[in-house]
Amino acid sequence: MARSKIQDEGEVRRWMEEGKTFRWMVEEYLRKYNIETTISMWSNYRRRSGFEARMARDPELVPWKVKEEHQWATPLTMLRLEARRRQGFELRPQDETRLTNWLDAIKLENAVVHYDPDTDEGFFYVPREPQDDDLIRRPSLDGGSSDRRDFASLPVSEA
Repeated sequence: MARSKIQDEGEVRRWMEEGKTFRWMVEEYLRKYNIETTISMWSNYRRRSGFEARMARDPELVPWKVKEEHQWATPLTMLRLEARRRQGFELRPQDETRLTNWLDAIKLENAVVHYDPDTDEGFFYVPREPQDDDLIRRPSLDGGSSDRRDFASLPVSEA
């Protein structure tokens, strides 16, 4: 059996409880112990040790099964950040700024996010309609498609 790279389990548990990012842990282990680790190693440790998942899942904001090629689209990233914020997770300052700018932009445009997995783009901003009660156009029960605009047309600050 391989020897664990973890030098001080109490220290690692404290970092997990403090909410240190896995990237921070990778960098800190290299700095402090000169031991190379990976984000997945820390994620696996978190899961095996019974810590809560760090991913915020919110089927109200992301009700779709998103195709792999659409996983990093800006609207999906912003919806995931908003899910984290709503669930009380602390956001990095740059993510807080990006999210605030994005929320302001879609409010100004009076738009919501629509997902169409059968397109190359995947995500679109569509005009808000009376039935839209959040940041997204809920999937229709009949599988029909909605009017859409290419999401690149909506300004989103990356600051």
